Amino acid sequence: MAQAPRILKTKVGIIGGGPAGLMLSHLLSKVGIENIVVEKNDHETIRNTHRAGILEAQAVTMLTESGVDGRVLTHGDEHAGIDLRFNGESHPLDFRELVDATVTLYAQNEVFVDLAAARSRDGGDVRFNCEVNEILDVETSTPKFRFTNAEGELFEVQADVIVGADGSRSFARRQMPDAVKQDFKVTYPFAWFGILTEAPKSAPELIYANSPHGFALISQRSETVQRMYFQCDPNENVDNWSEDRIWSELQKRVDGPDGFELKTGPIFDKTVLGFRSFVRQPLSHGRMFLIGDAGHTVPPTGAKGLNLAFAEVKVLFEALDSYFSTGSDKLLGGYSDLALKRVWKAQNFFYWMTSMLHTPVNADPFMAQRALGELDTVTSSRYGQQYLAESYTGWPHA
Repeated sequence: MAQAPRILKTKVGIIGGGPAGLMLSHLLSKVGIENIVVEKNDHETIRNTHRAGILEAQAVTMLTESGVDGRVLTHGDEHAGIDLRFNGESHPLDFRELVDATVTLYAQNEVFVDLAAARSRDGGDVRFNCEVNEILDVETSTPKFRFTNAEGELFEVQADVIVGADGSRSFARRQMPDAVKQDFKVTYPFAWFGILTEAPKSAPELIYANSPHGFALISQRSETVQRMYFQCDPNENVDNWSEDRIWSELQKRVDGPDGFELKTGPIFDKTVLGFRSFVRQPLSHGRMFLIGDAGHTVPPTGAKGLNLAFAEVKVLFEALDSYFSTGSDKLLGGYSDLALKRVWKAQNFFYWMTSMLHTPVNADPFMAQRALGELDTVTSSRYGQQYLAESYTGWPHA
């Protein structure tokens, strides 16, 4: 005889306990809207999954002013610009001077740690190591989903609204009927070879380098740990790359007449990141709503993944607050269209930055020179610099 699920009733059932799901849970709880978060991974797995993080000022504000934690201000690294490097020369962009904005380097797993601690502190119902295996009745006023915990117990969450915040392999997204969904995607013909290294910073700001040998990003993590990337084949095997070979390749891509040299150190993490863009339209179906990577993925060129998720959290939170306080579902009905406006602006920015900075895989001389012409146009025009700075630091939250 099949096991009968234990029933859990709440206002909002959130599938996915990463930064997006936890931030939404935090904001809802602050205004008294009950919610349950179910996450398939355990806390330590997420905490120890190293992911880069560049937060827009608005994301920093969400963390601090909502009462999550101020650790982003003490442990984060605020940056007021980037350096575009091409033809062996550096071209700094000063975000403060251009658009009066900054960004903050703060790893996504640290954002998760802060949010998980805040939910625990505030008595939030967050259940890790639980697998959602069924979503039901999203086209009715009583949607629900079922999950199994680590002990094999079956539960059913009955809610007024379900939110899918379960990442790029979203189970929630896969439950949307074919008749109501449309997917847009592009796969780029290259990837990023990423490393983490114990080394001092090579430069005050992040360096985005276009070179005949391919793109490189000289990023940072802390005063003693740095994150760096270089363009590679999507099928590249990290085991084929020794430390000496990696440092030689990175240095080759930032070489120039100014004699710039990277600061090196032991490499303790190597990975290959595939490049693709994906958007699901709409971001809602019935009483189920998607946020963050559950609804779209973006290349890391423009540092927008978590920032897009937080922008959608804000839009959806305001719609849910309106719904539960007034009974009107007008804002909920407009959530997808409003969120997608920002998503497509971001996708355009990623595509533009990616095509401008990366060396064509087929080494087409015309396209390579065209990209250099575009970089020269951007860096020699205040308006071009302002467009890049505005897009990089983030548009106002809707």
